[in-house]
Amino acid sequence: MCGIIGIFNSEEAGQQVKKALAILNNRGRDGFGISDGKKAFHKKKCNQLGVFKSKNVVGHSLHSVVSHVPQPIKGKGILITNCEIYNWEELNKKYKFDAKNDAELLLNLLDQFGIKKIEELDGVFAFAYWNNDHVVLARDIVGVKPLWFVKDKDQFAFASEKKALLRLGYDFVEELNPRQILIYDLKKKDYSTKQREFFKYLPEHKEKYSEIKKRTEHLLDQAMLKRIPNKKFGLLFSGGIDSTFLAYWLKKKGYNFTCYTAVLESETKAKDLVYAEKIAKQLGLQLKIRKIKIEEIPDYLKKITPLIEDSNVTKNSVALTFDLACQLAKEDGCKVIFSGLGSEEIFAGYERHKNSTNLNQECVSGLLRMYERDLYRDDVITMNNSLELRIPFLDKNLIEYCLKIPSTYKVKEGLSKWVLREISLDLGMEKDFALRKKVAAQYGSKLDYALGKLSKKNGFKTKSEYLKQFYPKPNIRLGVLFSSGKDSTYAAQVMKRQNYELTCLITMVSENEFSYMFHTPAIEMAAFQAEAMDIPLILAKTKGEKEKELDDLEKALIKAKKEYHIEGVVSGAIFSTYQRDRVEKICDKLGLKVFAPLWHKPQEQQMIELVDNDYKIIFTSIAAYGLDKTWLNKVITKVDLAKSEKLRDKLGSNVAGEGGEFESLVLDCPLFKKKLVIEDFEIIEDAENSARMVIKKAKLAKKEK
Repeated sequence: MCGIIGIFNSEEAGQQVKKALAILNNRGRDGFGISDGKKAFHKKKCNQLGVFKSKNVVGHSLHSVVSHVPQPIKGKGILITNCEIYNWEELNKKYKFDAKNDAELLLNLLDQFGIKKIEELDGVFAFAYWNNDHVVLARDIVGVKPLWFVKDKDQFAFASEKKALLRLGYDFVEELNPRQILIYDLKKKDYSTKQREFFKYLPEHKEKYSEIKKRTEHLLDQAMLKRIPNKKFGLLFSGGIDSTFLAYWLKKKGYNFTCYTAVLESETKAKDLVYAEKIAKQLGLQLKIRKIKIEEIPDYLKKITPLIEDSNVTKNSVALTFDLACQLAKEDGCKVIFSGLGSEEIFAGYERHKNSTNLNQECVSGLLRMYERDLYRDDVITMNNSLELRIPFLDKNLIEYCLKIPSTYKVKEGLSKWVLREISLDLGMEKDFALRKKVAAQYGSKLDYALGKLSKKNGFKTKSEYLKQFYPKPNIRLGVLFSSGKDSTYAAQVMKRQNYELTCLITMVSENEFSYMFHTPAIEMAAFQAEAMDIPLILAKTKGEKEKELDDLEKALIKAKKEYHIEGVVSGAIFSTYQRDRVEKICDKLGLKVFAPLWHKPQEQQMIELVDNDYKIIFTSIAAYGLDKTWLNKVITKVDLAKSEKLRDKLGSNVAGEGGEFESLVLDCPLFKKKLVIEDFEIIEDAENSARMVIKKAKLAKKEK
């Protein structure tokens, strides 16, 4: 892995690139290079580089694994890349190139074909290719290798890490969506994007289960074999099925490697440590363990949280475990570290997969989000420890095949990842190891528990508040898909509580009251609620025609991105795959990240949380047996929730209204600085169990202290 940086149309390009290379120093210490498009300098140390006076300059820091070929590399164009392309020799032979490594192969491919052959690359990469007046930026389709960019007036810049651009003084830095290829025009001083196709989950494989297992095992073999380096390597080891499978495979093939585990030091052994030690003893693995005391953690957080540029609780607790294990590998002289990341999304390892009506569709959704959720964190941590991360479960060919394995072979008898577990058993792994139930790294290591203890000890209400002191900046800027109801409001609050910035609300006003996508009752109250939250509101109209209404949503999101620089969107989706997937598709096209913090949240739990969090919610329409007009315009209490649960038990209705039983309106909540007061309304009763409330007059009022 390496670091790349480029500055265009800036008088300070040369100075900025050299400064950025110093910031990216930990990404590669085997050499540094800089180019103005005509000449290139390569030096052993960053401070030995000269400074170009050109307005357009690129730079590179090298972490060499395959062979030492200094970058930038010049052909017809200039290439700087952070890549591990596993089929480079095959492509080299196919196109009759004379490349010495994967970077040279990539340059030859781009020189001859432009971006036409990019989908033939098997591996992970992030690159910038500069040819004449155009600069092309691209990443591997899942986003294992990071790449950030910013357009600031006439200037354009990109880098491997967000912090490099922020420290150069740029605002509104964006992460390049892996499904987009960005093309910057130096003369027009603007960029365009080209959309790439992602993996499909249909049609499902029709082979017999025995054939599916055989094919999956073969692809797992290939994914591992192509990633084995000729230098010392290690394995991040938790004792879960993913890392145990990798350890078992490496051991059977006779490779020399060491396993690394990190946990909290405590009176009760962390589950990961119990299993890691047990499996290591049984299989004869070399295992090194790092135990951290709870009082040591704050000093580590001072380094880790700014490094990953995120105060998200899960990211930080996983990052601590990850970094401590990587430190051990670094001390051992490893150049490469293997990880079991990705298995959850191709073999369906999470609870949300078990609860999904379309398991493989849920897997695709998770893969789309991995670059934001997991991959940047893991990349910067491994790079900071001079390690290259290799993730065999995210192999391109393996993903493509596994996403089409029927769900019955992924979840069975309450156990996830069934096909992987059965392959492990067939290879001879002990049943106790192969069938160990999933325990997330933050819990198995007890580091999430440690963050909770430290938060309380230091007087913080939440772990998010505690972590914010180590990284005060908002995680990213979000637009809220806002409907005026409980779900979108609560989703926004959850994200704000986790230190995300709510930049604007986006409300779709549909002419069709039976819209498939958008909430329509009392939608006019969104303007009052936006004022109550002191958050700008984008109101966008749509005729509400099925599928066509998505074009209107896309236009609204484009406006939000342009005016408020949103990086992602938060949705209140809970169970509607129809809505969630369409929002994801639009956002992925626009390079926006998607957050659905309430997805598959138990309905009773959500409703109780709302009442406990001082939400004042009324129903504006009802349409279900057991409900009548008396439920309208009354603030919902725990007594009402108890009645709803009885109706659910008797009639099978949904307590959270997901089946259309009711529509809600939030009058007050912790996000509101003022409360909404309904002054005049009319109730229209269509039938005994169907009624709606028409609000004629409303206002905002001061909240009682």
